[in-house]
Amino acid sequence: MKAVTWQGKRDVRVEDVPDPRIEQPTDAVIRITSSGLCGSDLHLYEVLTPFMTPGDILGHEPMGIVEEVGPEVTNLRPGDRVVVPFQIACGHCWMCDTGLYTQCETTQVSGEGMGAALFGYTRLYGAVPGAQAEYLRVPQAHFGPIKVPEGPSDDRFVYLSDVLPTAWQAVQYAAVPRGGSVAVLGLGPIGDMACRIALHQGAERVFGVDLVPERLRRLRERGVETFDLRDFDSEKDLVEAIRDRTGGRGPDAVIDAVGTEAHGSQAAKLAQTAAGVLPRAIGSKIAERFSVDRLAALYTAIDLVRRGGTISLSGVYGGQADPMPLLTLFDKQIQLRMGQANVRRWTDDIIPLLTEADPLGVDGFATHHVPLSDAPHAYDMFQKKQDGAIKVLMKP
Repeated sequence: MKAVTWQGKRDVRVEDVPDPRIEQPTDAVIRITSSGLCGSDLHLYEVLTPFMTPGDILGHEPMGIVEEVGPEVTNLRPGDRVVVPFQIACGHCWMCDTGLYTQCETTQVSGEGMGAALFGYTRLYGAVPGAQAEYLRVPQAHFGPIKVPEGPSDDRFVYLSDVLPTAWQAVQYAAVPRGGSVAVLGLGPIGDMACRIALHQGAERVFGVDLVPERLRRLRERGVETFDLRDFDSEKDLVEAIRDRTGGRGPDAVIDAVGTEAHGSQAAKLAQTAAGVLPRAIGSKIAERFSVDRLAALYTAIDLVRRGGTISLSGVYGGQADPMPLLTLFDKQIQLRMGQANVRRWTDDIIPLLTEADPLGVDGFATHHVPLSDAPHAYDMFQKKQDGAIKVLMKP
């Protein structure tokens, strides 16, 4: 089959790889009909290269048709249309029973000291072959895949794999009071959808911050109060501008949907680049022990949120040696919540918004639909924020 493989920093290729097959009785194999390109994929493209191996199959946002199931998968049968969550969880361990599917004790990558295995995402998370491919082996298929109805296009449901539950959890973790305010830093796919969900759930004021005109325009048209980072001389000026609209206090919550590759933080950027160009055996050891993130967005969130407010981190961070302003966090009594989205924890809440009306605008959410063969160009375009690329879906 054809699949998108990682070959090095900023080097992905579409190659022929072996077809997946049933390996465990709880496996399924699905034929991919749509697969998303995620901002997290760009971290593999750019800064997490020490943890990758040439030939790794990328992608973790799949939707498709069940082709084959193992003998212990009784909830699915060939022909079912399914969305597959990006994390792999068993659904019955202690962690899964508490709704913490990203900490599944059955699939935890304990050798790396990490949580549940993920599709297409570095050896730290199991190096499980990913979903930017023609076919996908799905472990723990007795629990993970979500059956969806025939009829509506993939665009209506594919975001259940990652974008919708990740943004939903970001808003839930932000604990925005009804009639309250929230600022969202970064208006890529997750930040964009988080703004839509916050408005849908009753936030009175939603502030969106980015520096890409197309992203700002999309959210402004949906009632978000947008701020173009390029209009301010410093993050301090941005913070003051938003405070001026919130009685001088700052918003009740801030969602950081940027993560480790924030603009600014030049020293951290140099450190990330250095780790990425070293031989992988050396670079991975440095990254594991001494890695740092570009923390401009997180520092802005800490400065911006009102005293007693909440910061929700949905942007991916991976630093082991990040300096944190604990005095400020403590003094402002800031609550901080973070983590990979526990997909199946939220899908029952989300699905009703996809089966009738479309209050979140998922039908028109993708800006680009491309064939799998165009994946190298899609990665380059998305990473450089060219051609208005905000969300890209690949069709095998």
